[in-house]
Amino acid sequence: MLSIALTGNPNTGKTSLFNMLTDSYEYVGNWAGVTIEKKVGVLNNKQGQLVDLPGIYSLSPLSRDEGVTTLYLLEESPSLLLNVVDASQLTRNLHLTVQLLEYGKPVVLALNMIDVAKNRGLEIDVELLAQKIGIPIIPVIARSGYGCDKLLQTAMNPLDSAHPSHPEPFDYGTILETAIAKLEERLPENVEPKRWLALQFFEGNIPVLQMLRQYIDPVWLQAFYSETEERIRAAFDGKKLPDFIRDQRAAIIDEWLQSAVRESKTAQITLSERIDAVVMNKYLGIPVFLAFMYFTFKLTFDWIGTPLSDLLDSLLNGPIRDSLNILLDKADAAAFIKALILDGIVGGVGGVLVFVPQIFMLFLIISFIEDSGYMARIATVMDKLLEGVGLNGKAFIPMIIGFGCNVPGIMAARTIEQPKERLLTILLTPLMSCSARLSVYSLFVGTFFKSNQALIVLSLYVLGVVVALLLAFIFSRTLEKEEESMFIVEMPPYRIPQWRSLSRSTWEKGKGFVRKAGTFIFGGSVVIWLLGYTGFQGWDVPMNESFLQTIGSIIAPIMAPLGFGNWQAGAALITGFLAKEVVVSTMGIIYAAPTQAGLEGAITHFFTPLQAYSFMAFILLYVPCLATVGVIRKETKSAKWTWFSVGYALIVAYIIAFIIYRGGLLLGFH
Repeated sequence: MLSIALTGNPNTGKTSLFNMLTDSYEYVGNWAGVTIEKKVGVLNNKQGQLVDLPGIYSLSPLSRDEGVTTLYLLEESPSLLLNVVDASQLTRNLHLTVQLLEYGKPVVLALNMIDVAKNRGLEIDVELLAQKIGIPIIPVIARSGYGCDKLLQTAMNPLDSAHPSHPEPFDYGTILETAIAKLEERLPENVEPKRWLALQFFEGNIPVLQMLRQYIDPVWLQAFYSETEERIRAAFDGKKLPDFIRDQRAAIIDEWLQSAVRESKTAQITLSERIDAVVMNKYLGIPVFLAFMYFTFKLTFDWIGTPLSDLLDSLLNGPIRDSLNILLDKADAAAFIKALILDGIVGGVGGVLVFVPQIFMLFLIISFIEDSGYMARIATVMDKLLEGVGLNGKAFIPMIIGFGCNVPGIMAARTIEQPKERLLTILLTPLMSCSARLSVYSLFVGTFFKSNQALIVLSLYVLGVVVALLLAFIFSRTLEKEEESMFIVEMPPYRIPQWRSLSRSTWEKGKGFVRKAGTFIFGGSVVIWLLGYTGFQGWDVPMNESFLQTIGSIIAPIMAPLGFGNWQAGAALITGFLAKEVVVSTMGIIYAAPTQAGLEGAITHFFTPLQAYSFMAFILLYVPCLATVGVIRKETKSAKWTWFSVGYALIVAYIIAFIIYRGGLLLGFH
């Protein structure tokens, strides 16, 4: 089967093109690092598969996601390389194109975002550029699908195009060409592509070096590299070998573009630059971001989300519950089964599902941030602040993704080049308030803070970020610094998100919540109900004599200094380790409150506003959920750091909740 590797710089539209060519859906965002591992899809014509590789600037990897591409090229043998290039950033993007051409496989170039290039006054002679490079070039607009059919047709038969893919090898000068030939001679016949491997070795590609050490004495390789670099330094004013190679490629690219591209109008201040003057202002940037988040929570809780949740609650606990009750009566169901379905399943799962509108509203706005281009701006604005605590602005991107779900947020840390900063980001991202916690906030702010719901929720999100920054400052000074911090992030133009992309992105994020409600929370609700239905005295015992009460009572005394030392809160916190949404399910079952209004009324007997805020802060910061712990283990490959992430979060949550509750009492709150 034909195998096509989709490659390109970050934010060139690779994933959008992947979706168009495979008629599938993968996560799309207008910021660098959307694809963090390779994804495989079947082409629309069913004649091959398309492999979407992470966006990279060079085949010499700096971060884990870049390493995915290099290892793929070393270990696999794709039939064709489909290189996606941003037509408005040709000079930068074509550096990767040169390296891909040297790989030796046929290359087809997808010239994406030609509409953006035209708006910027760039006129590209596609025919002349294809002739100069020696490969087929197809203009496309991946977001709308323009040119995608022709691109797929060309990729199927690249040798039949007007410019078949067989460019001449690039000349790097006598010194380097001699060294390349010498290294090629030492490689076994079955190792290919020899020239590409040699060039990547001289460029400092670590995975390639590790591969070459299997065939050539490492001591000889080191000495040969040093010898070649010394000759380059002597001949080119002390220039390092990788810098020399990049300069040679830059000269090749300049020659390509000199006659094929020209500017048809003088540069003008773009709309993106006008917006950036406000949102990236060193004084206004962070306040603008906070205002945007406040607007987000007003939409989520006051204007749209909560009214829709109320309608859904009335539907679930009205017609649906009544219909189930009638069906169970007609079926002459036993009291146990009836109670299990109505109180356990409907009460538990329904108690979580009522918050679906609010969670989807949050995901819609997060998708808007990603697709509009604002994500990269937030990272840039936060860079100075994060630099002071031992991170850089790129670390804030996984944290923002963590607002939706901590699992993809942690996985997005792969885009961070420095191992220490990547580890810190993985450890701190679980402190970001994910959508699962939103169901807990919705319950408590709707009960105790009706007039200030958006402000209270915003304060919790800010609290998570502030605690993460403080811990980053502490952790970064206890971990040995391995190398200088590097902040490189693609600054895409602002785009008005397409409704199709926005809705699909929102659904892809939100369906995980719905799926979890139908599986994980469903099963959890049944178990929790059974624990509340049974006890040491047997079946159908009062809740105060159940196993659930026994479990909750174990930790209740420990939580008393935080303001919620009752067994009901203790039981909810224990089950919340499985998934934060289960906290609400547990409370719904414990308080026997099938409706949201009933649950809100029940918790007023056990919490005051101050205790409620302390409880929400604890939920925000305490141990990550089971899925998050699993992905931390996978990404760090360390049981030590996984246990550390659980332990420190529990300690920090206890300290912060203690300060909030005891401080609030001292100030006269209750």
